[in-house]
Amino acid sequence: MTANAILLDEKDNVATCTGEVAPGTPVTCFGGACAEVESTETIPIWHKIALRPIPKGGYVFKYGELIGEALRDIPRGAWVSHENIYSVPRDYASEYIGKKG
Repeated sequence: MTANAILLDEKDNVATCTGEVAPGTPVTCFGGACAEVESTETIPIWHKIALRPIPKGGYVFKYGELIGEALRDIPRGAWVSHENIYSVPRDYASEYIGKKG
């Protein structure tokens, strides 16, 4: 099977689709041990699909980093977007390369 999504880090609970995915389409990841997941809705190209259920209040990980928190339950195979997650504030200044502490 040809991969149609990219898993960026083993810690991620979302993958990025490399083409539009129709409901019921199997999604297989390139770049990690991602089990196949079936899309539950249309997911636009370069958008995220949930690899496992993410409960309301649960964290969303991409790039191995926390990118947001679920506003409501997100089922496995669902589109993960600004409609169902929000960005969690971070202390980016403490993460700068070369920051003296």
